[in-house]
Amino acid sequence: MTTTYLWTPPPIASLLVRGKTERLPVNRLFFVGRNYHAHAIEMGRPVDKTVEVPFYFTKSLPTLVESGATVAYPPGTSNYHFEMELVLVVGAPGFRVDRADAHKLIYGYACGLDMTRRDLQLVARDKGRPWDLGKDVEQSSVVSEVVPMAGTVLEQGALALSVNGQERQRSDLSKLIWNIPELIEDLSKYYHLQPGDLIFTGTPEGVGALQPGDRVEGSVAGVGEITLTVGPAE
Repeated sequence: MTTTYLWTPPPIASLLVRGKTERLPVNRLFFVGRNYHAHAIEMGRPVDKTVEVPFYFTKSLPTLVESGATVAYPPGTSNYHFEMELVLVVGAPGFRVDRADAHKLIYGYACGLDMTRRDLQLVARDKGRPWDLGKDVEQSSVVSEVVPMAGTVLEQGALALSVNGQERQRSDLSKLIWNIPELIEDLSKYYHLQPGDLIFTGTPEGVGALQPGDRVEGSVAGVGEITLTVGPAE
């Protein structure tokens, strides 16, 4: 029997894949908080890896947009921030994955932007409330084409972002507090990871505010580039 719906279901969220005609269907969006020491310090929350574990937040699939998009300056904020990140693309299922086997879940990588209503995030953080209004922002999970690198663990590589041609962020993947195998091992304790899950691995220092008309350009060495233009508020 054919299933009918009261209204048209949303389209399947997907991304371009370098060298392939098939698109990659996206399942879930995971984000790692404070995974570079310098960024943790600039956010006023230093990280001591000897006593802390990674923490995560999620965003809904409607936040996903592809590189090259123009997005509206979001409502309810006057402090709209960029965060440049490496995105890990999961390509195989895994639950309670041993760190030594973490590479088996890797399909590839992409560049990502975690766009944030920083003022709303900080108000929520300081009051002990969820971050949803600050983070789960429409058109706030920007991702480039996916580069297949099955089983490859990236341990180093320059990550950079500029706004209107002026560099604002620069770091290296070697500075991740929790590296890629550690993140897969830890996150898979809590979730049955599935193909199409995206893990934004964290942003380095230098995050800052954008204004309508700004153009963002980012890159991760060996992975690719990402662009975004901020349009006027709706």
